[in-house]
Amino acid sequence: METPQQQADPAPAPLEYEGAHQAFKDRWRKTDASMCRHSMSFHLHHTLRSEFFASYLYLLEKTPVVKLFPVTCEYIKGEKQFYYRAQKFYQDVPASEEGMMGDFLEISHVDLEGSRQFLRRFVGPGKAGTHCALDCGSGIGRVTKNVLLPVFEKMELVDMMEHFLLHAHEEYLGDGADRIETYYCYSLQEFTPPKNKYDVVWMQWVACHLTDKDLMNFLFLCKKSLRPDGVIIMKDNMARQGCKLDPIDSSIGRHLDIMRCIIAKAGLEILAVEKQEGFPEGIMPVWMIAMK
Repeated sequence: METPQQQADPAPAPLEYEGAHQAFKDRWRKTDASMCRHSMSFHLHHTLRSEFFASYLYLLEKTPVVKLFPVTCEYIKGEKQFYYRAQKFYQDVPASEEGMMGDFLEISHVDLEGSRQFLRRFVGPGKAGTHCALDCGSGIGRVTKNVLLPVFEKMELVDMMEHFLLHAHEEYLGDGADRIETYYCYSLQEFTPPKNKYDVVWMQWVACHLTDKDLMNFLFLCKKSLRPDGVIIMKDNMARQGCKLDPIDSSIGRHLDIMRCIIAKAGLEILAVEKQEGFPEGIMPVWMIAMK
């Protein structure tokens, strides 16, 4: 039986919630009921995704219940943190060639020329067509402008950062922007490319931002997106052995053999593998892989 004191305790007073309630009410009072409901939902969704999750991540780092470190490349622990850190990193990266290349702008020309030569091996009569290509993790369109647009009639770009795509369309691509059919603002783990559309799917320095499972799934979807004789070309950092995590931009370099295994699991056949030459010895090796 409850004591008299327990019986007399009132329900928690709603006063502590009135401030938040009034703030929401003031924010949306000028909208009609329908818009208010929609806007409120959007605002709450944004709050949960950004402010709440940022606080949650802070607590995890203070009390390391989950460690983000790949014991093997078969499973990356802390998947949400892995993607969240990458998005936070690129929010502060300027929409420029310097931003795309980090501290290695001087190797951009060598990189582009190596890409152009590798692409030529797989495009042309009896090979992949030149109607349309997809640039995955396009950034501002550095590869699109200098490697792909000179070859393909139309292009599509996909990148998770809106300010990169806006800069590509409004400034960087110049007249070439008229030949961009679609800009997709998605992370690759959330993107499903249209089926039977592309002669070439280009993935440069973006596979490293996907977990093994998501990379395998995305490659599988890319295979379905290819036109007859189409190819997927991946160009990325490859670890000299095992896996190497970069905690700054939240990327993972895999050994070439590990990447081959993921590609095979996605049901793809490797056509050619070539190392990018002319890069400084001190950086992680960069390899190009063509597959279908």
